[in-house]
Amino acid sequence: MVSRNRPRRSVLAVPGSSRKMIDKAKGLPADEIFLDLEDAVAPVAKQEARIRVSEALAEDGWGDQIKVVRVNDWTTEWTYRDVAEVVDRAGAHLDAILLPKVPDASHVQALDLLLTQLEKANGLEVGRIGIEPQIENAVGLTNIDAIA
Repeated sequence: MVSRNRPRRSVLAVPGSSRKMIDKAKGLPADEIFLDLEDAVAPVAKQEARIRVSEALAEDGWGDQIKVVRVNDWTTEWTYRDVAEVVDRAGAHLDAILLPKVPDASHVQALDLLLTQLEKANGLEVGRIGIEPQIENAVGLTNIDAIA
């Protein structure tokens, strides 16, 4: 596992539905690579993208990048499956979950509870997988202190 606390000078977003782009990203010198299951993946391709992302995380060839998966936000029907399937299949190779559209601390707390259960179920150290909340509107910005 790479230290999640190091500075990120460059972050590369990669569609989780594109095997070709994921393979290319492995060799690029970005500080963080996030494999996207949210906006970059069409609804009909979500399940396949989860599998593709999980398989890619478990493969060799990654450099020193921080490996993150951006899941769908809690207002969608995909969030639970995004988190559960990726952590169950590749949690040992994942540094953090990027949670989009966070309006308040309850969204982060919900993800923390789910991750704790999944880490325990998969024999991972609790807290091993970090959470990166993504603030995308004024409501989230207003609640930034509680979110942090």
